[in-house]
Amino acid sequence: MSANDNAQATAAVPETSVEAWSGKDKADENFPVGSLLIRRELREHVHAYYAFARNADDIADSATLSPADKIARLNIMEEVLTGASAEGAPSAARLRASLAQSGVTSIHARELLVAFRQDAVQNRYADWAALMDYCRYSAAPVGRYVLDLHGEDKATWPASDALCASLQVLNHLQDCAGDLRSLDRCYIPQDMLAKAGCKTDDLARGETTPALRAVFDQMLNLTEALNEAAAALPGLVRARRLRVETAIITRLARRLTARLRHGDPLASRVKLSKVDFITAATLSLGRFA
Repeated sequence: MSANDNAQATAAVPETSVEAWSGKDKADENFPVGSLLIRRELREHVHAYYAFARNADDIADSATLSPADKIARLNIMEEVLTGASAEGAPSAARLRASLAQSGVTSIHARELLVAFRQDAVQNRYADWAALMDYCRYSAAPVGRYVLDLHGEDKATWPASDALCASLQVLNHLQDCAGDLRSLDRCYIPQDMLAKAGCKTDDLARGETTPALRAVFDQMLNLTEALNEAAAALPGLVRARRLRVETAIITRLARRLTARLRHGDPLASRVKLSKVDFITAATLSLGRFA
């Protein structure tokens, strides 16, 4: 895949705006988005990027739009982002202006659209490699954008990619039941389910079976390896405030991994607590500030 994999779509879209905000915002995320640790003059750019990603994600996750409609809307978002169209996607226009001011390339936003177009037409993943390829476009661009915005070296990208992939997989595990019920979408690798004697529909149960627990644990084992690779990130980041933020996020990823080890995502949403955030911030400030 590449950021130029624009599927053809002929579905009609609204003339005013293709975007339809779901109501979710930064407060609904597991991890800090444009927090106070980000330098004041950069926060508006992070918020512009987040708004673009949020609106594109809402299109891809719509339960009422057809796949063709979703792709047509996402294509318009990219056209506005790149300046090929002047209007039709306010968050894309805002991000275009932000990128022009900050000097950051549009590739990190355009690559997100690759994943969202994929979400419009694909609802199953064959194996871990396929899931990691999806994360390369759905998650890695976020970390790369923030690092580029701060002028960090590309040597930070591998550790950042690992962290972003970890966060994405953890989110998939948190939401696995809801994704299946609302969108018939399953990010749990099909080969892992089959080897354990499970079916995708088992995710719709009210509680996790022992066999499905083994699948979740296998995914968490692989996620722990991502967390280990991500642990190097804070030490590679030059900007002090961003270094602290990445340290906090890597700690939170490890904590959420542990919570999912002992929690049942089919029975209720396993999530971080205020204590988790406070502990991660305190430890990270003490070591990396």
